[in-house]
This record gives sequence, structure tokens and C-alpha cells, in this order.
Amino acid sequence: MKKGSGYLNTERFNRGEFWRLLFQWLFFAWIVGIGIRFSLFVRHFESGGVAPLFARPPGVEGFLPIGALVSLKHWLVTGEIDRTHPAALVLLLTFIVMSLLARKSFCSWLCPVGTLSEGLWKLGRRMFGKTFRMWDWLDLPLRGLKYLLLLFFVKIVFLDMPVRALEGFLQTPYWAISDVKMLDFFTNMSLTVLIALALLGTLSLFYQNFWCRYLCPYGALLGLFSMVSPVKIRRDPTACTDCGKCSKACPSRLPVHRKQAIASPECTGCLSCSAICPTDALSMALPFRRDLLVGWRFPLLVVGLYVLGVGVGMVSGHWETILTYDDYRRLIPLASMLGH
Repeated sequence: MKKGSGYLNTERFNRGEFWRLLFQWLFFAWIVGIGIRFSLFVRHFESGGVAPLFARPPGVEGFLPIGALVSLKHWLVTGEIDRTHPAALVLLLTFIVMSLLARKSFCSWLCPVGTLSEGLWKLGRRMFGKTFRMWDWLDLPLRGLKYLLLLFFVKIVFLDMPVRALEGFLQTPYWAISDVKMLDFFTNMSLTVLIALALLGTLSLFYQNFWCRYLCPYGALLGLFSMVSPVKIRRDPTACTDCGKCSKACPSRLPVHRKQAIASPECTGCLSCSAICPTDALSMALPFRRDLLVGWRFPLLVVGLYVLGVGVGMVSGHWETILTYDDYRRLIPLASMLGH
């Protein structure tokens, strides 16, 4: 079979493209399962105990990125990990470590928003026969938006909030049920939110990873950490034919065929460039071992780092919340009144 065909041939399988798609959608399904289980957990308290009780999944705290930043600063300043939502900090630190050791792989391998975004632009390509390209003069300033959003949040948390304010926030009832507020945001969307999401979804049909490329501050943060990663897409100039297929395949529009190594914060480690290379000139590699992460090894590194991070959080006792059944029974009925 020819490379680039839609079939699962051995060559493509070995290059990790199959693994990435498999992990993406399995993780997405797992996240959906977490969301459903958490909604059933909340429903028990909203119904006054009539609905059956389900265990609260700590992984839901991955949807609290701003609170995780607050928790991160509090930990760095005081050495204490917030016990209300410890998994939020554990997951943030895990994704940072993944970026340091495996590029911005969270974005292209695990992030559910990234998975949906990729699915939309691929659907758009099927519908319209191509993926549209943003004008170069507009692309660069738009890419800067996510870094401005990141700077805004970093300024508020790391520069404007003293330790007393951090501790005050982490002790508020609002932070205690911020995961419940987040669930309410998704299940009871306002018309404004629905219009905004519909607009983002429509733009994602036309432009590759519109949200990820232009607006996601979380991806911007991980991208900055990934710049110092020793693991990079590296090109062997002796094997490269300068066909340019890798650059065309790159969803981040990086000039892969002209670089010796890709250090850009926009690289998500998706392996699209190496999967399409006809001469094996590209690989995700360390500077001193080009063959160390070929085939299934890079996917194993990505998933292994995630499992290790979560496992360390569990074993160290920084995964489950200290909130009790009685705390949730008291706070969840008040959720609609908190934060207004």
C-alpha cells in the first residue's frame, strides 16, 4: 500500500499516527465518562439524596485550569498542596512535565478539546475538499492572542494575588464547588455561550485547530515549557529530499523541511510530519539518540508520563478531595447562589 492512503498499513502503524488517534479518542471517551459520572454524583445532592449516589471522579478537576494556577502559586510559595482540589494541581504539573519531556503532546494526544478541534477540521476537509489557510498577515497576530490571554491570567495569579488572597480563595465555598459550577456552565449554557461555541465550531471546520492555534492559553503555557524539551522533531538532511510534504502536513504550519530541529512552542508532537515523510528523514528524537523514540516508543512515553503523574498524585495522597459527603450536601444546593 502507498503511504498516505487511508489504510492502516504497517509503516503508518509503526510511526505512531495510529497510536495517537487511538489514544486521542479513547481518552476522549474516558473524559466523557468522567463527565457523566460527575453529573450523576451532583444529581444525587441536587435531588436531596433521592437519586443514587455515584463516586466523585477526581479527574474532573482537570477542567479547573485557573484554580490550578492559583494552587500552583500557593504550593510554590508555601510548600502546601491545596487539599480541596489536589488533582487540579497534580494534573497541571503532569502536563507541564509532559511538555518538558515529550513536547506539547498533551494537546495532540490527550486534550479532549484538541480532539474535537481536529475532528472538526477533518470533517471540514471532507465537506469542502480542502482545509482553508489563514492569511499570513493575520495568522501571526491571531497566534499572539493565546499568549496575551496566558499573560492576563499569569499576571492576575502570580503578580496581583498575595499569599493571603491565595489562601482566602482556596478556602471559599466557591472554590470548594468550582467543579460543580463548571458542570453547570456546560449543562446550562447561556445563549451567548452557545453562539460563541457555534462560531468557534464553524471556524474550526474551515481552519485547522482554530481554538488551539489562536485562543487556548493552556496550550500557550505548555508550549512555552516545551521549548526547552530535549525531545524534538529532528530532520536528517542526508535522507531528506526537500519534498515539503512534512510542512504541508504540519497542522501548526511549521517549516519542518527547512529546519534541523523543531523547537517552536507551536509543535504539538503529533507526528504528522514524520508519518508522511517518504524517506524516514524525520523522527521525534533526542539530540544524541535519533532512534530512541521511534515507532511505539514516543506514544509509550506520552502515556507513561501521564499515568506516572496521576499515579504519584494517588500514592502521595494528593488526588482525592478532603470534602465530605456532608460538605457536598450543604454546598451543592447553594451552587447557583455562589459567584453571583
